[in-house]
Amino acid sequence: MTAYDITGLHLAQAGSDGPLVLCLHGIGSSSAAFAPQLEALAGDYRVVAWDAPGYAKSADPERELSLDDFADTAAAVIRARGTTAHVVGVSWGGVIGVRLATRHPELVASLTVADSTPGSGTSPKKAAGMRARVPELTDLGPRAFAEQRGPRLVSEYAPPELVRRVVDTMAASIRLPGYGYAAESMAATDLRGELALVTAPTLVLCGDKDRVTGPDASQVLAGGLHRTAYVIVKDAGHLANQEQPEHFNAWLLSHLHIVTNTPTPKG
Repeated sequence: MTAYDITGLHLAQAGSDGPLVLCLHGIGSSSAAFAPQLEALAGDYRVVAWDAPGYAKSADPERELSLDDFADTAAAVIRARGTTAHVVGVSWGGVIGVRLATRHPELVASLTVADSTPGSGTSPKKAAGMRARVPELTDLGPRAFAEQRGPRLVSEYAPPELVRRVVDTMAASIRLPGYGYAAESMAATDLRGELALVTAPTLVLCGDKDRVTGPDASQVLAGGLHRTAYVIVKDAGHLANQEQPEHFNAWLLSHLHIVTNTPTPKG
């Protein structure tokens, strides 16, 4: 029994056959962030992207959720499908993905961690900054909060339509208390001591122009994981999967085909 009833989760889905891919979005987003991946993977995989508990179209949690609770909820989504999953996590979603892989290793066939971090609990300053977001959201409201934070999630070269989409997605997705629970789960977490426990083959990606977590944090993840490949995505900010979807998807598909022992599609 998990702390959150997964019948309240909204799940975007694509594809009907093949291995399961579970996509976990960042702290200021929703399943909408994975539209390029759902389209690219649907031919060979069953792809599921969640709105995290308390986000977008998913129901609000009845109590505060910890990182373990978010990971256990993701595990329940996989178990409900009677299989294992290739887990793809962006930013906060990557933090959840690592914890999922250490708490429920039998469910994680592979892991992809994009523009992520070991958690904000790696320093008091980072933890305080993460916790400060909650009163900021309370004061500003979702739209103004998104307009202030959204543009930093992509590079300075991102097209205006992508910036607008990122801001609109954030404004439509975040609310309290869910965002506050997510922020506290980040502030209380330092994954560095458990990275070596991850047994799933892992791909770590990071945009070279990521101004939020940055390549240094991704290098910490890649260095602490044993079965890992590390890739820099050129000309991409914190949301590499949205800003450079073709390059991101090419690396992701290559990783998935290697770990599933199937040929990579040509073209």
